[in-house]
Amino acid sequence: MTNRYTADTHFGHENVIKFCDRPFRSSNHMDAVLMQNLWAMVGPKDALWIIGDFAFGQKAKDPEWLGQLFAKLPGAEKHLVVGNHDLGPTLALPWTSIQHLAEVRDGPKNQAHTLCHYPMITWNHARRDALQIFGHVHNNWRGSRNSVNAGVDVWD
Repeated sequence: MTNRYTADTHFGHENVIKFCDRPFRSSNHMDAVLMQNLWAMVGPKDALWIIGDFAFGQKAKDPEWLGQLFAKLPGAEKHLVVGNHDLGPTLALPWTSIQHLAEVRDGPKNQAHTLCHYPMITWNHARRDALQIFGHVHNNWRGSRNSVNAGVDVWD
């Protein structure tokens, strides 16, 4: 199983298109392209880690819409690291795990990387090759030597 990471998808959020200068005509167009990109990167045996802000806006308050969206996600496991826009209906989805902070073993050294929606100054094993993988800041900061913004606004 390979871990795949993304953040700040903001499915259903019309205003994020203008706020982050996303190249979409509408939230429906954005949602379709994001889902297509996820399916291109996440295999059927992979673990998908959404590092916050899965969905937002009026649509994200509709449990039926969210359930249909969630059912389309690729991967064998779907994990949510809670972001500031992940509200009750998103938290009620059948995620494999829901947490505010996670340590995930990954990489050639099987290092415990720290996942948090918010960028951090330091984290467990920060000086021993462990990355901090975050979102929240959209296209305002890519990260540093050992922290990575996994947001869709940075990585398409």
